[in-house]
Amino acid sequence: MVAFAAGVYGCLRLGSFLYAEDSLQRADAIYVLAGTRMERPLEAAELYLAGYAPLILLSEEMPDNGVLVLERRGIHLPTTAEIARDTLVRLGVPATAVEILAGHHDNTAHEANTLRRVAAERRWKRVIVVTSKFHTRRGGFAMRRELSGTGVQVVVRATRYDSSDPAHWWQTRDGLRWTASEAQKLLAYALGLGM
Repeated sequence: MVAFAAGVYGCLRLGSFLYAEDSLQRADAIYVLAGTRMERPLEAAELYLAGYAPLILLSEEMPDNGVLVLERRGIHLPTTAEIARDTLVRLGVPATAVEILAGHHDNTAHEANTLRRVAAERRWKRVIVVTSKFHTRRGGFAMRRELSGTGVQVVVRATRYDSSDPAHWWQTRDGLRWTASEAQKLLAYALGLGM
């Protein structure tokens, strides 16, 4: 009975475990992970305008096959990162302070690899990584693992525009989906299988 109660308690706390953000500190850049259309970029704008960093980096996600077909036909659709950049500029972030990183990213580990390269090239000491609440623990794990030994400190920040409630994750479809997905992926990362 005690083991069952402990299991239920642990299961209910899983969402809160996945939500792990750091205290904000000034940084060399704000790195926005792909995955939302505006929730994450909007947080980056707030942090930039509050003076936390002089630069926002946007990660470009993998385009779907339909977008690639249109590109081959000469039709360019604005990417999520391009839309985010244009929106940030309209919010008062200077265009020179928003950079879309080259290449497409299909997972968090790939984004971490890109951050390592860019941070090393530019000799950064600290980067704020913006993501969603349920993705903070795994995102932070991936970034810190990739940047280990570089001297670059990672500050993980969940967007305030993510309406998720990690403490009550089981009450919504999104909470159930995010928790199940992130718990599995975090376990894979912890076992060294995250890519």
